[in-house]
Amino acid sequence: MLQYYFELALHSLRRNVVLTALMIGAVGVGIGASMTALTALRSMSADPIPDKSSRLFTPQLDAWGPQSTRPNQGASGDRLPVGLTYRDAQALMQAHPAPRQAAMYSIGMDVRPAQGRPFQASGRATSADFFPMFEVPFASGAPWGQKEDDGRESVVVLGAKLAARAFPQGNAVGRTLNLGGRDYRVLGVLKPWAPLPRFYDPTYGAYSEGEDFLIPYSTAIARQITASGYENCRDVPTGGWEAHLNSSCVWILFWAELPTAGQVRNFRAWLLNYAAEQRQLGRFHWPPRVDLHDVVDWLVYNQVVPGAVRAISLVADSFLVVCLLNAVGVMLARFASRGKEFGLRRALGASRRNVFLQCITESAAIGVLGGMLGLALTAIGLMGLRALLGVTDPTSAVHRLVSLDSGMVVITLAVAVAATVCAALYPILRASRVQPAWQLKVQ
Repeated sequence: MLQYYFELALHSLRRNVVLTALMIGAVGVGIGASMTALTALRSMSADPIPDKSSRLFTPQLDAWGPQSTRPNQGASGDRLPVGLTYRDAQALMQAHPAPRQAAMYSIGMDVRPAQGRPFQASGRATSADFFPMFEVPFASGAPWGQKEDDGRESVVVLGAKLAARAFPQGNAVGRTLNLGGRDYRVLGVLKPWAPLPRFYDPTYGAYSEGEDFLIPYSTAIARQITASGYENCRDVPTGGWEAHLNSSCVWILFWAELPTAGQVRNFRAWLLNYAAEQRQLGRFHWPPRVDLHDVVDWLVYNQVVPGAVRAISLVADSFLVVCLLNAVGVMLARFASRGKEFGLRRALGASRRNVFLQCITESAAIGVLGGMLGLALTAIGLMGLRALLGVTDPTSAVHRLVSLDSGMVVITLAVAVAATVCAALYPILRASRVQPAWQLKVQ
């Protein structure tokens, strides 16, 4: 029976090409605009590490006091500074209140390959737990361990792109690479890895590429390698590196893996006790203020998805509604002009249910065709968005961010069919209630 309805739908669509094209065009344009915005919004707001996001936490500690509310200091109203001072991060590292934990900050260094000209690369100074905690995938080699952290050793893990550029002739593991004028032994090479958004450091670019290299946090501190990304100071320190480490500047990010609710409570209690202790020691002159965020909460706190993107998505959805309303008008005219056909079918024994299912099948066919047009327009819209962002590398993280995947293809077609059928319900109900005697008498 469904095949029969489908054949009737195709016959009807071919009978009035102009009205069919108008309906498909209205649905396709609305779906294309809405799905372009939805694809970008869905990618930007996705959970970057869904299997562990509820177990990874980053702490905040008020090292500035309630009077530090100027926006350029990163705190306004009740907001705490993003990140920690070196002193507070070091206290956490030494106390080790979490099973796994890592302090980190972004750095930039000159790379001097054995062959070719030097170039600048961006990387991260971090602790050994970074790799298992964030499930960083390795193509070859392995990460460093606690021994290398404690010994402040000159070791490095390379990103896939930097490894290919610095060692085009073969495997980089076990070889030496000059970074910032010092030689580092390559322990491992990562697979292409760039979680989006970059949850562990949204301050350095939530949608930027992955790390070019990673070195031990302790080594970077010992060699006085300054941060290349986020750093916020209540008072600009003077007196060299030691003064900088002991200042109130916030530039260290800290993450901990806390698998159980009890460990989360204990970690929060440790933060409160530590802040209270600092107040007793005279460093802080305000009541303890701390906070603890998991991955999703942290992304919301840092407003990783810009408000403009959500606004554009809302406008696109409104445009889809307008397009569907136009399609409803066309469908009303189309079904009204076919009163004789429906009346004749009813007179020959077809029930209202038969007429209803015939019209539903026809509307679903329009939805499928409109969805296919919408997919093409979505692909064109995303191409335009990539061109606007200057994205040319198809392997880049941002390219993946604004690209259609199989999930979005299915969602687009499903939304197109569902929206078209819902929009057609009123015209279909009117068509199925045609009185056959009245229609035949008029004709």
